[in-house]
Amino acid sequence: MKSRDIRQSFMDFFTQRGHHQVPSAPVVPHDDPTLLFTNAGMNQFKPYFLGQATPEHRRVVDTQKCIRVSGKHNDVEEVGYDTYHHTFFEMLGNWSFGDYYKREAIAWGWELLTKVWGLPKERLYATVYGGDEKVGADVEAERLWAEVTDIDPSHIKRFGRKDNFWMMGDTGPCGPCSEIHIDLTPDASGGALVNQGSPLVMELWNLVFIQYNAEPDGSLRELPSKHVDTGMGFERACAVVECTDRGRDFTRPISNYDTEVFQPIIRRLAEMSNQRYAPGMSEDKPSIAMRVVADHLRMVSFSLADGVVPSNEGRGYVVRRLVRRAARHGRDLGFKEPFMWQLVEILASTMGDVFPEIVREQTKIANLVKAEETSFLTTLERGIGLFEEAAGRLRQGEEFPGETAFRLYDTYGFPIDLTQVMARERGMQVDVPGFERHMEEQRKRAREARVQVVVSAAAENMDLPPTFFTGYEELDTPTHVRAVLEQGKELQIVLEKTPFYAEMGGQIGDTGVLEADHGSISIQDTQAKEGVVLHRAAIDHGRRPEVGEQVVAHVNHLRRWNIQRHHTATHLLHWALREVLGTDVRQQGSVVEPDRLRFDFTHNEQVKAEQLRAIERLIQERILENEGVSWFEIPKGQKPENVISFFGDKYGGRVRVLKIGGQGSGLVDAPIYDGYSMELCGGTHVRHTGDMGLFRFTSESAIAAGVRRVEAVVGNAAMASIQRDLDVLHGLSSRLAAPTADLEKRIEGLLDNVKRLEKELGTERAGGAVGQARQLVSSARTVGDIQLIVANVGQRDADYLRLVADALKGQFTGIAVLAGTGDGKVSLLAWVDKALVSKGFHAGKLIGELARQVGGGGGGRPDLAQAGGKDVSALPAALASVDGLLMAQVRA
Repeated sequence: MKSRDIRQSFMDFFTQRGHHQVPSAPVVPHDDPTLLFTNAGMNQFKPYFLGQATPEHRRVVDTQKCIRVSGKHNDVEEVGYDTYHHTFFEMLGNWSFGDYYKREAIAWGWELLTKVWGLPKERLYATVYGGDEKVGADVEAERLWAEVTDIDPSHIKRFGRKDNFWMMGDTGPCGPCSEIHIDLTPDASGGALVNQGSPLVMELWNLVFIQYNAEPDGSLRELPSKHVDTGMGFERACAVVECTDRGRDFTRPISNYDTEVFQPIIRRLAEMSNQRYAPGMSEDKPSIAMRVVADHLRMVSFSLADGVVPSNEGRGYVVRRLVRRAARHGRDLGFKEPFMWQLVEILASTMGDVFPEIVREQTKIANLVKAEETSFLTTLERGIGLFEEAAGRLRQGEEFPGETAFRLYDTYGFPIDLTQVMARERGMQVDVPGFERHMEEQRKRAREARVQVVVSAAAENMDLPPTFFTGYEELDTPTHVRAVLEQGKELQIVLEKTPFYAEMGGQIGDTGVLEADHGSISIQDTQAKEGVVLHRAAIDHGRRPEVGEQVVAHVNHLRRWNIQRHHTATHLLHWALREVLGTDVRQQGSVVEPDRLRFDFTHNEQVKAEQLRAIERLIQERILENEGVSWFEIPKGQKPENVISFFGDKYGGRVRVLKIGGQGSGLVDAPIYDGYSMELCGGTHVRHTGDMGLFRFTSESAIAAGVRRVEAVVGNAAMASIQRDLDVLHGLSSRLAAPTADLEKRIEGLLDNVKRLEKELGTERAGGAVGQARQLVSSARTVGDIQLIVANVGQRDADYLRLVADALKGQFTGIAVLAGTGDGKVSLLAWVDKALVSKGFHAGKLIGELARQVGGGGGGRPDLAQAGGKDVSALPAALASVDGLLMAQVRA
């Protein structure tokens, strides 16, 4: 049985016993802010265990994509160095929600392992909960193992709470569990190693019997409905089933990486790198590197498929960190260029039938991985140089300095675990506490650089409640001054209530005026801290408001209305992007200002001009329909799925739904979900789509791999944008003496002339290269029995060197090394006649060494290679070394 057969046989076994097969949940748990990634099979079923939802099916079977990279489930450091730790894995599970219980779970588990998969019974052990002062031993499970299976009774073992009592958390559903372990020792003598953390006796399957609820006071309450939650690591199961048969020699270690789950990727890596993979617990660098890359490729690819975008925080940072770790190990395989992205195709072909998202998003995944590899490789060399320099100064047994580890992180993007990998390869430990101290100092500096609102308030012993916001319905509000904070050269004024919108959710803060009996104060910006709205004003020594003073807060009406137009347009834009580009579009950030909007979103290619026109047209049609824009509040837990929210955004217990289309405008009393655009949003908006007037894109660009940015304008700003373009058009018409209707034809004529002149120039340049080649052939010298040309052709670029090399091919049968110094940089080219390649001469290796001498890099084929460098002054010495380098190639 291979991996596909093993997974399918598990599904078939339980569907034949009344289970409904359900798809895997995404690895990004959008509805569970307590988790960075889905890390267990039970995550998607938590609402059933907690009594928050009723399952449609009482019996379920699935395979769940899981990622474990943080907290107590952090296996990153072990990945690649042993045979069974992974950052990404599948968890096979069968589930009973108040249906069958221990008897069936135990009997079916034993039947699948021994009768369907044929595992040797004498090597299997079952563990049960042995009891403590809180909960007695699980004698029922112990009895059932002896009653419904033919396991050796001496192989049923009791263990304590740590090993055999499962809890969801400090409170919530919990219960005893029964684990099945397999003995992989050569002589089947590993009974004493059960639950001892040895790879020779592995836990294979965990059957959890959920029968209690842990209460806040620490007591356990019996549940009215009892559940079964099982989990078996798919990769581990494949290792046991694929690598173990009844007649097998157990003297070799079993490895998950030797199965067909990983081997297609490892075989391709071995082929690409021309390195050999050693199976089992191999410790050579190439084999470790292949395991690391194979594991990290899976974690990264499935994360990207489920919507993660590489970044410097949260999930995005974890993905970036693993790409960098894999790229670093790729050097042990000889890879100096991006390589990991080429493996995505293999992954899609081997797992796409079970997880179609990996095929659907294959191009996006490959592009994102390649971009991340490329970005990191530009700094990898310099970072490794810093590491090697610091490590070389250390004596045997000294720790690698935490300060240097921090510099590698801060300057070169090396995660601490990557530095630990490099240190471990040299037999060193990293001063992690020292690294953390420097990290905390950086965080402290960052905190101090921010506006210290809370510190200022605390210094004055102020207890400021949240400011009540009136600005959804009015722009002028009578109110009282609650506090006045002095921060540098500005005042931060806190009011009892305010119509000023504080910057949030991408919408810029309001400006305006506070009017009082004794004059007015200009508000230049509005910010918020923990619900306290801060009206920022320059210190005016002639006017300072007093605490308790009555004022009237006036928002700048025109500016606010222009902001609202752009904010509502942002929601329309998000809707239209998803309509035209697909529902994989996810917002990554936005800025809403009076005269423009900016919107960042996930998309793996440039938005085509015709797509932008289609999006503009959709938005303009909705504006002309003049439908209502309304909003209402609901408890967060009642949010329907068709209302978009963004994981990571902070929402309170009650959330505000912004709806475009359907019934109502402005604030409505009752929620009606009949709009075509519905999102959670706390910003301010127009009342009707027609209030926006006109929508127009101004730019589209890439800001990161897989993330695009569009900017647009509406209303008066859109009209001004059109007028500017018309002014440019009329200016061109005047300068070219052509009516605007004829401009395109006139410009095409000018471009044709440019192309003709460039062609003539190119012909002349090629002729010069032919003449240069003739001169070089006449000056060629003989080294041994080889004709050799070594020449600096002056201030010429790489393109000219290629022209000369092409001209040489027809009149010279030797080796040519050419250099040019155009634009103050060094260009290098090496050409080797094919007859000499067979004698061991290699242009790529020659050019690589020459490039190193002039502070650059490059390479190429055995017969032709090019490179560049920065140090023009080093060129004469580099060219003088050519003879010696060629002789070294012959000796090699």
